[in-house]
Amino acid sequence: MTVYNLSEENSLLKSFVSEIRNINVQNDRLRFRRNIERIGELMAYEISKTLEYKPIQVETPLGISETFVPKENLVIGTILRAGLPFHHGFLNYLDKAENAFVSAYRKYKENSENFNIFIEYIAAPRLEDKILILTDPMLATGGSMELAYHALTTKGIPQHIHIASIIASQYAIDYCKAKFPDANTTIWTAAIDPDLNDHAYIIPGLGDAGDLAYGRKD
Repeated sequence: MTVYNLSEENSLLKSFVSEIRNINVQNDRLRFRRNIERIGELMAYEISKTLEYKPIQVETPLGISETFVPKENLVIGTILRAGLPFHHGFLNYLDKAENAFVSAYRKYKENSENFNIFIEYIAAPRLEDKILILTDPMLATGGSMELAYHALTTKGIPQHIHIASIIASQYAIDYCKAKFPDANTTIWTAAIDPDLNDHAYIIPGLGDAGDLAYGRKD
């Protein structure tokens, strides 16, 4: 399984990641969502380099131009709710892709820091022989990503899976390597952080991406 850590090379991506981490910037929700979206756009571009392409001919006012477009059928799958601006960034560039959405949430046990992950909602097209891009800005434990993937496979088995996150913990990277099909999965992230705290939040991370994008929930 290949892991692409895009922070290993200098690009504008690092500027956007630094802003979503920065407590003096991230409280501007509009800017936070737009930075998440822009990271999605850049990551979609990087993933597009790995796709197969087919030639097409385009008629211009002065002749015929031969060019290439992606050959595979793409599905962008996102875990609600924090994943929505990230998803939108991918869709800005991969605008012919189909879309899938999964509701996954943590339910903490009473008087405990332990939690279970629940899936409540799935909306997805058929996935057979398609490329599935699973997006979630924060890949903390990998548990939500695994459950979302298994929920989506009720719609068929994709040809290849791209797991895309903005900030991942090393624990989650190792977890996904163990749980996802090795030959058919690629992991993309903009940063890998070393630790998780007792609540399974990434350290140093950025906090709760859903709350920062859309406001606190009760």
